[in-house]
Amino acid sequence: MSSDPSREVDWDALRAEATAAMRRAYAPYSGFPVGAAALTTDGRLISGCNIENAAYGVTLCAECSLVSALVMGGGGRLAAFTCVNADGEVIAPCGRCRQLLWEHGGPDLLVETAWAGVVPMTQVLPGGFGPDDLVAVETSRKKLEQP
Repeated sequence: MSSDPSREVDWDALRAEATAAMRRAYAPYSGFPVGAAALTTDGRLISGCNIENAAYGVTLCAECSLVSALVMGGGGRLAAFTCVNADGEVIAPCGRCRQLLWEHGGPDLLVETAWAGVVPMTQVLPGGFGPDDLVAVETSRKKLEQP
């Protein structure tokens, strides 16, 4: 990749895919359809939409359905991500979804934001917690158990 990886991503196409996904959203309770799209590190384009439920707590965000598509499509890593509202405007992923994006894209995942353009995941979720942190916790635990 070049020194500015965001230049290699067709953000217009990514937003168009997110907008198409948003049109498939099931949002009868909030009236707030959301679509998400991402480019994987191996070049696949995946998308997702929010799927609400009368039991609000089990509603799936667009990012959840996108990550499900990633895993069901063979896995991999997210390289670039965007999500949009009903007007096709870029919106921020919620806190829960920021953690999902970190898990499947890591600190270098490029995220399109409304407030700062394209930024790495480290600016969307500063101090993110991921699999490497679990290894560090296990290592610390083993040190404490030693006589």
